[in-house]
Amino acid sequence: MYLPYFSGIWLGVEWDDPQRGKHDGTYEGTQYFKCRHPRGGSFIRPNKANFGVDFLTAVKDRYGLNDQGVQHGTENTLVLGKKTVEFVGMDSVAEQQRQVHINLSKNLISSWETVTAIASQVQNLETLNLSENKMKFPSTSTSESSVFSKLRILALNQTQITWTEVLLCAPGWPALEELYLTSNNITVLERPDNVLQTLKLLDLSDNQLLDGNQLHLIAHLPRLEQLILRNTGISSIHFPDAEFGCKTKMFPSLKRLTINDNKISQWSSINELDKLSSLQSLQCHNNPFMDTEKNPETLRQLIIAKISQLEVLNKSEILPAERKGAELDYRKIFGNDWLAAGGNWNPEKNKPSEEFLAAHPRYPSLCLKYGAPEEGELKGRQPLTLKNQLLSKRPEMVKIVPSPFKIFYKLSSMTIQRVKGLLYRLLKIPGSELKLSYESSKLEGKEVELDNDLKPLQFYSIENGDCVLVRW
Repeated sequence: MYLPYFSGIWLGVEWDDPQRGKHDGTYEGTQYFKCRHPRGGSFIRPNKANFGVDFLTAVKDRYGLNDQGVQHGTENTLVLGKKTVEFVGMDSVAEQQRQVHINLSKNLISSWETVTAIASQVQNLETLNLSENKMKFPSTSTSESSVFSKLRILALNQTQITWTEVLLCAPGWPALEELYLTSNNITVLERPDNVLQTLKLLDLSDNQLLDGNQLHLIAHLPRLEQLILRNTGISSIHFPDAEFGCKTKMFPSLKRLTINDNKISQWSSINELDKLSSLQSLQCHNNPFMDTEKNPETLRQLIIAKISQLEVLNKSEILPAERKGAELDYRKIFGNDWLAAGGNWNPEKNKPSEEFLAAHPRYPSLCLKYGAPEEGELKGRQPLTLKNQLLSKRPEMVKIVPSPFKIFYKLSSMTIQRVKGLLYRLLKIPGSELKLSYESSKLEGKEVELDNDLKPLQFYSIENGDCVLVRW
């Protein structure tokens, strides 16, 4: 293009990183080209632009090939231009070549037709990464073909693909198991009809979904085991097809869910997750509901108690003893609320309000599991924090007695490292300076050092009534 007041030819470019740009393609009131970002464009001289090269040229440049191309050398060697390549372990290489993985990310591929043409030259293509290519995708449904018949993993991050375009392309991916679609400005979803039925993992991170109800549209993918929704803007999760205490038909195979960095502010969304029949692992960092409880250990306990089948929370395994302690504490902490809402030790009079059951849907099942909290447990109850478990404290020494029974279970399932973390918040002394040991109530005068930060307290056979010593 020619710009007034400037000689010669200029090119209009849109940067992947809009911070490098200056405008939207408009100069002196004239629109020369269009940008998706209002400040993502620039004008540059043609000699400053790199238009890339075709694949064959790149291979020739990389290996110094001439017109003679590839020649056979001695046994198990090839001559590529001036370079001799020796093949070691040909059997294992041949086995790997049956599973082809191609990474074409961060290139200048502009259309899906180009991708198809490349893939058609490759047999047994299983993994394809096309991330950070600004491509045009088909506007009509593609038919199933042999090109992507064995494709299992596909990454289309930052390609500007829409969910509608995903569904139009999906008939060509009959065996797809993992699909990565991060940072594509996807806001609305549609129900996949007869496509993506083999999908086991879906990553929609960094797409600002219109609302949490969009998830209902993908909730019937029969084999979906892992759903990653990091920073998708959702503020609530709800499964309206199931009452509390029942399991939803949505996401029947979902085992792992990631909802970090969202806007979930109500505990009711965590209650809803107990309706998922297969959920085992949850990541939920950086959501407003987590700010309602300052103690991270109490926060963890609440989540564990609310989701009955959870085995891993925020990448940390939930041991059986930790679950039992969390559920017993939950039953006790909200016992007075249960009584105030109409709960009663007499089964015939036990009629807690709908409001209480909506806030604590697992409470009745916990009472069935452990029995209703006794009246003596609920009088003068102190929060079950580490501070309330200190028997004595003097300079450079703290004694912790993990008692009574419920508190013992709470502590015994913690690793030494986590106990040090709790002590740091209490004493403001770095964990690296803390030395832990314990005295057995059965072996007077014998002290055992707790020297492995990765082991739980129960590894050292600590029993109810034993004394943990903390020195610094």
